[in-house]
Amino acid sequence: MVDHRLSEEHEALRESVETFARKDVAPVIGDYYEREEFPYPLVATMGRMGLFGLPVSEEYGGMGGDYFALCLALEELARVDSSVAITLEAGVSLGAMPIYRFGSEEQKRTWLPKLATGEALGAFGLTEPGGGSDAGATRTTAVLDGDEWVINGSKAFITNSGTDITSFVTVTAVTGHKPDGGKEISTIIVPSGTPGFTVAKKYSKVGWNASDTHELSFDDCRVPAANLLGERGRGYAQFLSILTEGRVAIAALGVGLAQGCVDECLRYAGEREAFGHKIGEYQAIQFKIADMEMRAHTARLAYYDAAARMLRGEPYRKQAAIAKLVSSNAAMDNARDATQIFGGYGFMNETPVARFYRDAKILEIGEGTSEVQRMLIARELGL
Repeated sequence: MVDHRLSEEHEALRESVETFARKDVAPVIGDYYEREEFPYPLVATMGRMGLFGLPVSEEYGGMGGDYFALCLALEELARVDSSVAITLEAGVSLGAMPIYRFGSEEQKRTWLPKLATGEALGAFGLTEPGGGSDAGATRTTAVLDGDEWVINGSKAFITNSGTDITSFVTVTAVTGHKPDGGKEISTIIVPSGTPGFTVAKKYSKVGWNASDTHELSFDDCRVPAANLLGERGRGYAQFLSILTEGRVAIAALGVGLAQGCVDECLRYAGEREAFGHKIGEYQAIQFKIADMEMRAHTARLAYYDAAARMLRGEPYRKQAAIAKLVSSNAAMDNARDATQIFGGYGFMNETPVARFYRDAKILEIGEGTSEVQRMLIARELGL
């Protein structure tokens, strides 16, 4: 029997994050967003709540939960704000999980405890200025010189890479060539403050304005050989695995944004009057909101399915791509419809739906564009 009801533990988590989002995030996040300021107090609270350690075992300072728990938290946060949600998603999925999945015992014990409590953030340096979706075209290089890696190159659009609590960035780099002439790509941990590692000024972004995003450069940056993450030459396979997990998390975030649009429109439709009636009495508005709810519900089922397959240890690459594609479409469509329902007020930055509209587009781009998701789905179908 198929049962989508949450367990008592998952429901308790969902409720606690919902309360935090409504009471702590919603009243203040607009000001952070407008100032393009990273919300350190909110991140610290999420750390104390254990959100950054949800899928990390207690042995390394985490909560000992599962990846689905992280997804539930992301959905509830994104119903109110995506900047806070993506800070958590990137901090766990791209910061902690590479160490947790592929790190040595020493690396896990060195980095994970502070990541799991939100005292520190990690970042994942994959995308390059000239690469985009073609992650295999990595140009950053790392040459082994004695007992040190010497790294040269640059990375673009890296989340959580320049905060006051960022402790390291894990970067993909070409460390040699395979017998067939192809690139040998490995993954290396670069601690913040390492000489030769420069964090550029923050980007001016369309959305996610209360999150941290920078371009990074490496100029003869030296780190110990022991900072190699996992097996040499397995970096490409490692980040593909991390991105597949991450797509389920991003799907949950997209569902949260889509549902947040429904929440705001239901409230507004019950308050706003036009031509002598509440606008929620008009069928045109009712149908638009009904379509919005349908999109959010369908997308939620998609990421629930992908997460369930992941937790059962079954193949889920196709389902993760479907969930990410469906949820990003839902988020974008719902944000557009919500802005239309709000009319002129939807074009004002102080309203949540204006933030939703600005935040939705990146979901069709980050952690694999919609085109990449279609390509992955087609491949899984044997095409």
